[in-house]
Amino acid sequence: MSVERKISVTGLGYVGLPVAVAFGGSQRVIGFDVNQARISELNDGYDRTNEVESEKLIAASIEFTADAARLEDADFHIIAVPTPVDGMKQPDLRPLLAASRSVGAQLKRGDIVVYESTVFPGATEEYCIPVLEECSGLAVDTDFGVGYSPERINPGDKLHRFETICKVVSGSTPETLDVVAQVYESVVEAGVYRAASVRVAEAAKVIENTQRDINIALMNELAVIFARMNIDTKDVLAAAGTKWNFLKFEPGLVGGHCIGVDPYYLTHKALALGYTPEVINAGRRINDEIGSFIARALLRELLNAPPTGQRLRVSLLGLSFKENVPDLRNSRVIDIISELQAHGVDIAVHDPLVDPDEAHEEYGLRLSSEEDLGRSDGVVVAVSHDAYRDAGWNWIRSLLVAERGVVFDVKGMLERSSVPNGVTLLRL
Repeated sequence: MSVERKISVTGLGYVGLPVAVAFGGSQRVIGFDVNQARISELNDGYDRTNEVESEKLIAASIEFTADAARLEDADFHIIAVPTPVDGMKQPDLRPLLAASRSVGAQLKRGDIVVYESTVFPGATEEYCIPVLEECSGLAVDTDFGVGYSPERINPGDKLHRFETICKVVSGSTPETLDVVAQVYESVVEAGVYRAASVRVAEAAKVIENTQRDINIALMNELAVIFARMNIDTKDVLAAAGTKWNFLKFEPGLVGGHCIGVDPYYLTHKALALGYTPEVINAGRRINDEIGSFIARALLRELLNAPPTGQRLRVSLLGLSFKENVPDLRNSRVIDIISELQAHGVDIAVHDPLVDPDEAHEEYGLRLSSEEDLGRSDGVVVAVSHDAYRDAGWNWIRSLLVAERGVVFDVKGMLERSSVPNGVTLLRL
């Protein structure tokens, strides 16, 4: 099989678009997505995820299309679609299987399909390959090859990019693995690591984020404990961090489409095999509860203040799942909002990066502009966007009634030594 491959990328979100742009720097790439609005924006040189600059997007040789039939012109197909969980925290493979059907319908002898979406070990062989075979009428390893190369995109990170992160690759046969490795080596400066099998590569990906989830859960549990002791968690971590082998994790909200989701894929597979994970489930439970803890801590402090006779009002800054990105998927900021609203608190939500229409569609929230925020009894800096960091204490204080009240700085973004008079600062 030749390594001179014609590339297609299915799924042009945070993961797929940087992949397509990387390959599009040296050859023509077919970029397929079912979202026609997304295709139109990309054709205009605009990436709403802010992962790819307009200049790079325009310079890349990519045919953006919502027509799956165009995939027939490629022979190396990369699938990078979302793999979320449903309302019951169970893996939702529908986008992955739909993408497999689109690619499978255009599959030819000699083609290779590589999955980058995060899944549980065995998903590629047990779910995706049968769909490819059914839709193409071809047989894996006889007519076409399959690989798995887990994505490692870190949204908003301009240093660790697709090209600069070591790429784990795997293949259904040694011959397929050779081609997959050489194709990715052509654009990934950091090189590739050949996993022992497709299942090993799948498992490696799912534990990367599970490990982070568990470590952050420990920090969140420590924050809850230290709050009862009236000890600042950041002070404790700074002191403990002077030891050479202390791991640098911090407490915080754990959402998004990776860390807050991937552990459920692993627990799903474990349960199917008759084993109930304890540490992983405990970590997920702790992290899922931290938003409510933040809201209750804020409420206790607000209720200690002299009553005003009015309903409590809180300005919440930041709605995306992570700083400096507009992505709302699985944002755990909503847990803070829901808990406060359940206690009758009026909420004004602001986020300069989030699309107001998406916020309303996803969570039923109407975002406030900076001018409409008004004055509140408390402020929650839920997401440490650079815009909030740059605005600093002067702007935060201006959001409080008479410039006095409670501020909960979730990530410890604000300078503690500069807390204004009349302001009570809380943080994890």
